[in-house]
Amino acid sequence: MGAPSRSRNARRGGDEKYPSLQERGFQDQAPTAALAIRGKDRGHANFGLNPSGESMDSIPNGPLDGNLASKVPHVAGMFWLVKILATTVGETGGDSVSMTMRLGYANASLIFLAFFGITLAIQVAATRYRPFAYWSVVVATTTVGTTLSDYLDRTAGLGYVISSILLFCGVLAALFTWRSVVGRIKFENIATRQEECFYWVTILVSNTLGTALGDFVASTTGMGFENGALLFTGLLAILAVAYFGLRKIPAAALFWSAYVLTRPLGATLGDTLTKPYAEGGLHLSRIASSLTIAALMVAGILVMPRGKEALAEPSASA
Repeated sequence: MGAPSRSRNARRGGDEKYPSLQERGFQDQAPTAALAIRGKDRGHANFGLNPSGESMDSIPNGPLDGNLASKVPHVAGMFWLVKILATTVGETGGDSVSMTMRLGYANASLIFLAFFGITLAIQVAATRYRPFAYWSVVVATTTVGTTLSDYLDRTAGLGYVISSILLFCGVLAALFTWRSVVGRIKFENIATRQEECFYWVTILVSNTLGTALGDFVASTTGMGFENGALLFTGLLAILAVAYFGLRKIPAAALFWSAYVLTRPLGATLGDTLTKPYAEGGLHLSRIASSLTIAALMVAGILVMPRGKEALAEPSASA
């Protein structure tokens, strides 16, 4: 009958030295992975979008290897709910230490910076997404943001306007540096040490900005806490409409805009709960409010869908 038929790769001559996508570990994800690779080869600098316009960050593929598992959660509705709770508990918790315990903004900032350092070390040491490690760092950045912003605004005397402008420039600088060094800005599938460093620096500065922005709107403009919360809710709704209706806006730009705005929303909600009646608040206990919101946040984390670990593009760790 003649010699056995050769494989398709063998019939191509030199192609046999290039293993198939399945042989390289993509397995049943080969079609999607191949599309992503072809998009990159064609020069698509697209903030995590593949050539078809679909967000690569939403593709629930498995990691290429154990070292490249994404260390941040999938962004969906529950993510934003937990994020708002985290920013609210950051406001009430920060005020509990600096005001209720009367430690002052400087001492409270040092305490929360230490807390941030500990939680960040645990998060960085993890090899994949750990919900409570991740959200502990988020809470730490909100508490640091609360006390640090209050220190800049009140103790240092910069005021809400100047501090907001400086912090806004800080967020832009962090994103610009991230884009220049890595080549793109991401918000999901954070897998390398370099990406993770930029991710948490941006979050820390954005949460500090959000605190100053919330105080500016509620106090300086005279809108009050409730109206301030409504304003930021409306701005977030506009971003949601833009996300679902205007596909030309990069998803990363919308994400980080929303991330900044959820901080002043949480700040104004927290102040609404704990500020005195004369200032437009409900005058609830800061500590009791913090514990209650923290419990709700833990419940949200527990019910948040874990899903499959996301496919992370191979790149060297910093």
